[in-house]
Amino acid sequence: METLEGLERRVSMTLPAADIERQIDARLKQLARNIKMPGFRPGKVPMKIVAQTYGPQVRSEVLSESVQKSFTEVVKEANLKVAGYPRIEKKDGADTSALEFSATFEVYPEVKVGDLSSVTVERPQVSVDDAAVEKTIGILRKQRTRFVAVERAAKEGDRLTVDFEGTIDGQPFQGGQAENFVFGIDDGRMLPEFNDAARGMAPGDTKTFDLSFPADYHGKEVAGKKASFKLTVKKLEEPQLPELDAEFAKTLGVADGDLDKMRQEIRANVERETAKRVEARVKSQVLDALLGAAPLELPKSLIQMEAQSLVERAAADLQARGLKPGQVPLDPAAFEATAKRRVALGLIIGELARSENLQPKPAEVRAVVEQEAQTYESPAEVVKWFYMQPQRLSEMEGVALEANVVKWVLSKVKVEDKPMAFDDLMGASA
Repeated sequence: METLEGLERRVSMTLPAADIERQIDARLKQLARNIKMPGFRPGKVPMKIVAQTYGPQVRSEVLSESVQKSFTEVVKEANLKVAGYPRIEKKDGADTSALEFSATFEVYPEVKVGDLSSVTVERPQVSVDDAAVEKTIGILRKQRTRFVAVERAAKEGDRLTVDFEGTIDGQPFQGGQAENFVFGIDDGRMLPEFNDAARGMAPGDTKTFDLSFPADYHGKEVAGKKASFKLTVKKLEEPQLPELDAEFAKTLGVADGDLDKMRQEIRANVERETAKRVEARVKSQVLDALLGAAPLELPKSLIQMEAQSLVERAAADLQARGLKPGQVPLDPAAFEATAKRRVALGLIIGELARSENLQPKPAEVRAVVEQEAQTYESPAEVVKWFYMQPQRLSEMEGVALEANVVKWVLSKVKVEDKPMAFDDLMGASA
């Protein structure tokens, strides 16, 4: 056993060639009893033909199994925890009576969580009052905005359907023309100069104006250049919020349209979301504290595996959004920082689960599942859905374990309750 740089180790193994040949011979004889080949009766194929046909495959299997067995015995005897997969290499030697191999691998680091007593965790204190409920109702109404055609000058909030033609030095350019193009004056899709030109125009109006593309514009072929546009407004629509009435309540799932019941349900939902965001902010501080209290040298193999997993997840997400694989190149290096954090936290949480006996009990997992199910229309069905698949339940077990770790850390640190405005909590993702 050799200790290389950092967490890397190398084991050298010697396998007696005679033992390997005996295993290969025995396996070929066993194979010959059942093998079928054209021109021979079952079990009567000559050993020479069996060896010629299957010998290389059997030799590879025997060597692989023998090396793996020896490697497992060595690391078990040395009480090593192997991270990732070993890199097996055959050594060339003059001794034909033995086969020599080396296995290079990384081991898990020792995890020690230091003193947390000097750490302060701020826990936001947020109240869900009537104003917060009414603000949420306003957001829900805005999400259900419908647009109605009008005949007047365009202003903020309006939606326009336009034709436009753009030229640079009298020549059309890619992306500079469109028909029946729809945009909102203040939706952030168009450059400010384009919005300024459209503001005040009415259906049927045509205007010509100049526009300068910013130097850092995403379209490099036009960045920093000045263009001339001809703009024609074909349709103008103004937003109309739905009335706050029984019909609106029904669109939110309140079958009888009772507005008081609607407000009660919205308040309960907002309180749940508020609690989740407070919990997420506290959890983020707790995990940062753990990373600071347990500096680790991380196995490169685990970081690479985690980065690749993140790439695959991102690719699946892009595919679900309609993008084909390869349209958006994903570089594992871009995910390395996140992978390092996830690997480090995984090692620390795993060690705390073992040393502090924080593995969640079935009742704790059930509570997490039921809490998650409350966000759906049929909670009981969602609970069943989780328990039908071990993989789904495993994810909830992970959430329950993290919750136990957070509780344990909060018992070690200073926790300060800090009043926070509802808008400050909800305005940014926790």
